Amino acid sequence: MNELPQQLVNGLLLGSMYGLVAIGYTMVYGIVQLINFAHGEIFMTGGFGALTVWLILPSGTGVLLALPLMLIGAIVVATTIAIGAERFAYRPLRGGPRLAPLITAIGLSLALQQAIWAWYPGAKSARTFPEIPGGPFELGPVTIQTGDVFLLIAAPISMAILGYFVMKTRTGRGMQATAQDPDTAKLMGINTDRIIVVAFALGATFAAIGAVAYGLKYGEVQFRMGFLLGLKAFTAAVLGGIGNIYGAMIGGLTLGVAETMAAAYVSEIPGLEQLGGQSWANAWAFVLLILVLLFRPQGIMGERVTDRA
Repeated sequence: MNELPQQLVNGLLLGSMYGLVAIGYTMVYGIVQLINFAHGEIFMTGGFGALTVWLILPSGTGVLLALPLMLIGAIVVATTIAIGAERFAYRPLRGGPRLAPLITAIGLSLALQQAIWAWYPGAKSARTFPEIPGGPFELGPVTIQTGDVFLLIAAPISMAILGYFVMKTRTGRGMQATAQDPDTAKLMGINTDRIIVVAFALGATFAAIGAVAYGLKYGEVQFRMGFLLGLKAFTAAVLGGIGNIYGAMIGGLTLGVAETMAAAYVSEIPGLEQLGGQSWANAWAFVLLILVLLFRPQGIMGERVTDRA
């Protein structure tokens, strides 16, 4: 129990990263009813975009000085790929069968993985990501690693900016109207194609921020890093209520805490010694998803859909 505050903080930090990526899933689904399974790979390309900026900077550049440029590089790469995917892969299929864009998203996911693996120098193995200098920070019984400081700052600021954008700006209100009824929104003069592009770009921006946080936290990026984290981010979006941007972050925090607690404490329960540890953490995350879907199918903050006669 002495480790409980530390485990809670670890879970909240991990969940914040899940939540940043989950926002992309939930925004796109809320507007165009599409599960963009390539979003995990957009997250991955953002990490490699940040790494590329770091590699082309002059030798001796400090990480703190390079970090804003790396963040811009990650956002530019991720948003460019996301907008291109929307324009050339998803938009032509928007009026087609519902399975067509889903299959396209899976294909795009595999294509992005293989493109990085084949063409990015050294990507066949993990590439080292720069680390923020300085030792860990002690806050009472809690230790915060240097790599987590960026995430600790970026996650709440990102959510505050997103909340303001969606609620207070004209484009944000257009996104809300398009999510409620795209046909009526179009009749009211809203350019729904532009709104959808903005949703993809915003989701990719938050994924890029999450990718930089991932690289700083784990000290590496690799071409497979978007697959499992993308699945967990999608799980977080469903937990929070798919289509609800605040629910995505709450779902991410819930998933991160549950995963961390399961890894730390399940092995202490008599009879479950073999089901603890980090190797089973991924499985417990999906157990939580199944339980939530059984007892609250709409998610934590989702609205119940009225049954039609």
